[in-house]
Amino acid sequence: MTKWKKKIKTANQRSEQNHIEELFKKYNLKWVALVSFWTFFLAAGFHYLSEQILIQATIVPAFIILILIIFLGVFFDMIGIAVAVASEKPFHAMAADKVPSARKAIQLLKNAGMVSNICNDVVGDICGIVSGVASATILLKISPELSSTQQIFVTLILGGFVASLTVGGKAIGKNIALENSHQLVHAVSKVMHIP
Repeated sequence: MTKWKKKIKTANQRSEQNHIEELFKKYNLKWVALVSFWTFFLAAGFHYLSEQILIQATIVPAFIILILIIFLGVFFDMIGIAVAVASEKPFHAMAADKVPSARKAIQLLKNAGMVSNICNDVVGDICGIVSGVASATILLKISPELSSTQQIFVTLILGGFVASLTVGGKAIGKNIALENSHQLVHAVSKVMHIP
């Protein structure tokens, strides 16, 4: 191989290496790998935990737990959206006035992509999985007393109820988060600032 071909090959290898490094930086692939890894274990853990709790519960407490899980997902979705749309300016002014929670708010906003990912995707998806487990557990508790036609009807009603409550709750939550993003971020930063 001639000298200039070696130089071109080396330059191409460096260019490819730089391209891969740019991709890792641009799309934060380390974060993607880390959050995917932890989501697997968190989802499996919450799935198991919720199943164990719900198996012990009677129908009414299981139904209350199901609604709480749905609202937890809606609440974290609101936080994720608020962090994604809020600006840092008011919090810089608050930090200048020595408001203790302002620095936490700025930290949240500087990491908006990660915070939004955790709130909307990780917590939201885990709540979706757990609400599915809760629905299945409630159906298992109800089904021995029902005919096969009634079981199908109850399954459709419960599935529709969970889906409509989740989607409707998130739709309302998104509007609240968009209109009150700074207040929500400030409230979260206050909670995080508690020693």
